[in-house]
Amino acid sequence: MRVLIVDDHALFRDGIRSLLTARGFEVVGEAESGSEAVAKAGPLRPDVILMDVKMPSMGGLAATKAIKTADPAVKIVMLTVSEDDADLFEAIKAGADGYLLKRSSALELLHQLESIVAGGAPLTAGVARTILDVVRTAPPVPQGQRGEAPSLTDREKDVLQGLVNGRSYKQVGDELGVSLDTVRSHIRSIYRKLQVHSVAEAVSRALRERLV
Repeated sequence: MRVLIVDDHALFRDGIRSLLTARGFEVVGEAESGSEAVAKAGPLRPDVILMDVKMPSMGGLAATKAIKTADPAVKIVMLTVSEDDADLFEAIKAGADGYLLKRSSALELLHQLESIVAGGAPLTAGVARTILDVVRTAPPVPQGQRGEAPSLTDREKDVLQGLVNGRSYKQVGDELGVSLDTVRSHIRSIYRKLQVHSVAEAVSRALRERLV
């Protein structure tokens, strides 16, 4: 797996690079600002970008949105000190596939990346809990304010339910008895119909609008 590390602290980047390299990941580059990440993401073509939130020049949220708009397939995991729910939800709206705190263990970071290698980008437990807490305490979006309901097929709803349950793409495929490529095809269709760019954003909308 090809990884791009984006953080404005060189010492932190060095530590992450050493950890990932020792685990067999290929670190294809580093960036110290969001604008540099946007400039490098296209030429380097990473599979995953580890993105800080607060950086000079351009922050990680704006960079995530720009990169995801250009290439929705790239996975972006926010790696930050921010525990602000507002940052979390802005990251989800920008298209982030995961959200980890820098105080997380090395094992948790590696597990997140290895989950992506296994065929998906499941929500981390903390992100899932935060989304669910907000959904439980907020009233559902009134039917009249939801706009046109997306016309998901029954199988797409099954796949979306799997994502809501925190399953990886591979686990969804195993449960439904279909191939990983078929799951990915359904995911692309779901993203297009829901107008989202990540698992976290799809799950957030599904729960908020009671789509599954």
